[in-house]
Amino acid sequence: MDTIETPLLTLVPLRPEHAGEMAEVLSDPALHTFTGGAPLTAPELRASYERLVAGPPGWRNWVIRVRADDRPAGYVQATVEGCTAEVAWVVGTPWQGRGLATAAAKALVERLLDDGIGTVVAHIHPAHAASAAVARAAGLRPTERWQDGEVRWERTT
Repeated sequence: MDTIETPLLTLVPLRPEHAGEMAEVLSDPALHTFTGGAPLTAPELRASYERLVAGPPGWRNWVIRVRADDRPAGYVQATVEGCTAEVAWVVGTPWQGRGLATAAAKALVERLLDDGIGTVVAHIHPAHAASAAVARAAGLRPTERWQDGEVRWERTT
């Protein structure tokens, strides 16, 4: 996995060492409103990151770093299987509303398409308007399909 650069952000391949700073970024329980669960502690996040890094090659995860101050603001991920990738993004509460999720999701989707992925999918809770706006900006469109109470969004080449 390579670093992905944009004028606003750098998407850095996830490493277990990111857990300490990411635990702070992801500490707001409100980030789990649509996905469930609760914020993880730094040791719990490190264990999770160790599993992700050791996982199959189709598990791709990046930390979103804001170029202006080189600080983490969230993450993007893609689970690639064949020519399909399922993507997700999370931006910490203090960094929301600045276009960071949109910039990160667009960069991720473009990289996946450049790498030969034919279909990019995201599952979004129907009440999560901000995430739907990010998906739309990244070129995904809602479908009639649902999974676990979420709408399937897609972009195909």
